[in-house]
Amino acid sequence: MAFFLSLLLILFFPSSNAGYWPPSPGYYPSTKFRSVTFYQGFRNLWGPGHQILDNNALSIWLDRTSGSGFKSVRPFRSGYFGASIKLQPGYTAGVITAFYLSNNEAHPGYHDEVDIEFLGTTFGKPYTLQTNVYIRGSGDGRIIGREMKFHLWFDPTQGFHHYAILWRPNEIIFLVDDVPIRRYPRKSVATFPLRPMWVYGSIWDASSWATEDGKYKADYRYQPFVGMYNNFKASGCSAYAPAWCRPISASPFRSGGLTRGQHMAMRWVQSHYLVYNYCRDPKRDHSLTPECWG
Repeated sequence: MAFFLSLLLILFFPSSNAGYWPPSPGYYPSTKFRSVTFYQGFRNLWGPGHQILDNNALSIWLDRTSGSGFKSVRPFRSGYFGASIKLQPGYTAGVITAFYLSNNEAHPGYHDEVDIEFLGTTFGKPYTLQTNVYIRGSGDGRIIGREMKFHLWFDPTQGFHHYAILWRPNEIIFLVDDVPIRRYPRKSVATFPLRPMWVYGSIWDASSWATEDGKYKADYRYQPFVGMYNNFKASGCSAYAPAWCRPISASPFRSGGLTRGQHMAMRWVQSHYLVYNYCRDPKRDHSLTPECWG
């Protein structure tokens, strides 16, 4: 009898704490692509004195003097881009640890970007994983973000978890440990990034907005703030690949999209752990984000 009462409590009063796990997606795209060593695929971009590579595990850190970042050797026009990441526990307010696609150096003032960003936090509060898409300059002063923010069903400071972006000409899919958490379909040329992008990772001070809209700032009494990366994956069609290079899929379907099991897992995550959706924000000007309406 006690067992059935416990089961009912779990079913009808699920815990809001980390550890309430999503259903299996049934397909695991990270297993389809081989890992690359850091120097096979990437180079330091800035803050070389705040970056250490040890047995293909990269640590980058932020202190009062500098942060650090890295960049892929090649640009891509589609592909699967992932890394296993472990975040710093404790007070990390104001600090962004990121893994993303961008062409901001090739198109300054008019760039595209696809982000996975971990927004630092205060004691006792969970990290927020922010996904975002900028298109042709919408991140360059004329901010038109397409943010969806999530809490996670695990503690990202206790071990490495795999975070990935699958970018095709018709969709962008964000994945955590092979569970799709967001699919951003191409609904028009105006609302989708199509120019080649590089893969980046970085850690930096974003005190003006990162934690509760800037309420809590980076506190360098807790420095250094460290992000750890390994199991790098960057597979797909580079900008230099022949025209016949076929875009990679996040599902068994060569045309892209998600399986029924992947859709179910994504809906589960969004129903339990989604904490912000730009399309549902009444303070936003949705004439600037027409993809929300169709």
